[in-house]
Amino acid sequence: MAETRLVGVNTIKVGSYIVIEGAACKVTNIQVSKPGKHGHAKYRIEAVGLLDGRKRTVIIPGGDNVEVPIIEKKGAQVLSIAGNKATVMDNETFETFELDIPEELKDDVVEGCKIVYWDILGQKVIKQVKGE
Repeated sequence: MAETRLVGVNTIKVGSYIVIEGAACKVTNIQVSKPGKHGHAKYRIEAVGLLDGRKRTVIIPGGDNVEVPIIEKKGAQVLSIAGNKATVMDNETFETFELDIPEELKDDVVEGCKIVYWDILGQKVIKQVKGE
């Protein structure tokens, strides 16, 4: 299955997702320059990495396409916790794997709880804890 798809840069909005330098990012700011005498408008897109939190900026001609990550949101159950890693089991495939526990969810992730994780460009990350 494709992990990205191409869309026109003119369809990107603040809050949408984009791939910059091979990393999935959330767009925080877009500036559009006017088209010149012989050219297209230029889009200056600022975004923050979903996995690493790094700020990235890219300048793209208005007629170009950009890659948008296909983010799969899935459910899983926490089987065990060791340090800052949780062993979880996918609710649909019953596959087990380890995920890092994000700092902001450290208190909420406990054995037996259900979580929502995102599969972004082949990397899995815990996004929220579901209430029972």
